[in-house]
Amino acid sequence: METKTVQKTSTKEFVVELVKIILISLAIIVPIRYFLFQPFFVRGDSMEPNFSDGQYLIVDEISYRFEKPKRGDVVILKYPKDPSQYFIKRIIALPGERLEIFDGSVKIYNQDHPEGVLVDESYLPADLKTPGKIDYKVNDDEYFVLGDNRKASSDSRIWGPLPEKNLIGRVWLRGWPLAKVGIFKTPLYFSVKN
Repeated sequence: METKTVQKTSTKEFVVELVKIILISLAIIVPIRYFLFQPFFVRGDSMEPNFSDGQYLIVDEISYRFEKPKRGDVVILKYPKDPSQYFIKRIIALPGERLEIFDGSVKIYNQDHPEGVLVDESYLPADLKTPGKIDYKVNDDEYFVLGDNRKASSDSRIWGPLPEKNLIGRVWLRGWPLAKVGIFKTPLYFSVKN
């Protein structure tokens, strides 16, 4: 008959191992959480119907270090008038472009479209109109952002363009509610409606 020996772990050894595991976990999780991906909760209805109050989002904070934001990216930003507040908006006009809002539509003028092109926002309800009358030339270090719920959004129409330095990152994943979990892709624009 074999005899098995069991070595009892001392409380001190257990605590040391536990501390090691915690430190290794923190060394892995903290950089990811603060420098690569960050969670945010949607508050309010400025991005309805695409993003609702209480939804849990994971934001990609690293992509914009290697590539420029694109039209249609849904971003988390620091509110220019109070950087302690975070907003969620969609990039509509890029640096160097001219944006015109009139008759409920958004038109972009740029190198590819010097005569202007209406922005095809098929991700919005067909009857949604963009209130306001604006003609604005976006500077090289700023973006023009709008909420998807155009009638209930505080955005660049009210507080002006978004300085590039106020961009936190691009919404990458919706993690809650479970029925709407998914990765976000930037919509393709300019399936031209002139």
